[in-house]
Amino acid sequence: MDEIVRSWTSELLDSGNLLALAVGVVALALVASHGTWGLLRNVVTIAHEGGHAVIALLSGRTLNGIRLHSDTSGLTVSTGKPTGPGMVFTLFAGYPAVSLLGLGGAWLVSSDGARLMLWISVGLLAVMLLAIRNAYGVLSVVLTGGVVFAVSWFATPAWQALCCLLFSWFLLFGGIRPVAELRRKRAGGRAPNSDADQLARLTGVPPAMWLGLWMLIGLGALLAGGRWLLLIPQV
Repeated sequence: MDEIVRSWTSELLDSGNLLALAVGVVALALVASHGTWGLLRNVVTIAHEGGHAVIALLSGRTLNGIRLHSDTSGLTVSTGKPTGPGMVFTLFAGYPAVSLLGLGGAWLVSSDGARLMLWISVGLLAVMLLAIRNAYGVLSVVLTGGVVFAVSWFATPAWQALCCLLFSWFLLFGGIRPVAELRRKRAGGRAPNSDADQLARLTGVPPAMWLGLWMLIGLGALLAGGRWLLLIPQV
């Protein structure tokens, strides 16, 4: 079986290969399917809340903790000035974080850095675990980190490359769906305190503008990351 995967992986070095496209289609199906999305959205929530946490720290705020819930929602609590650029950037960072992580993963995969991508992911999850403040959140991060660690430690390079390819595609597509979901929730009056609404209250910029900007970032990351994944250069 590994020889088959090794053969497939070698095709990743061919410009415009069909394998990378096929893996992208699988990732899209995982994101589009209600059944798989309900489970895998936890990974997206981890990335989303991690984005809030990182920018909160970089902007000088105090990170009080992160909670992940079984309905795939999350909450990152930080203290500091309630207005100003630090708060704005912290609120803004969640949705783009998923797409930008996917973009970074696509770059690493295209640069033959699959193993490095796996170890970076394990490191980020380990650091995030220190900030988790509820049992379900601990379980989610530990399980996700366990899977990534198992691939990095036990899988062959061929399987590592294939898994990282799938993971990158998943984050690129998974960064877009939550923005579309939030737009539908807001249209139904079911998300009055969303990141977009909080940003609107802080800045005076309408929530629709923030949603549009997040969608543009997600689509831009998908186009750039997809190009890297589909056009991996010959080495």
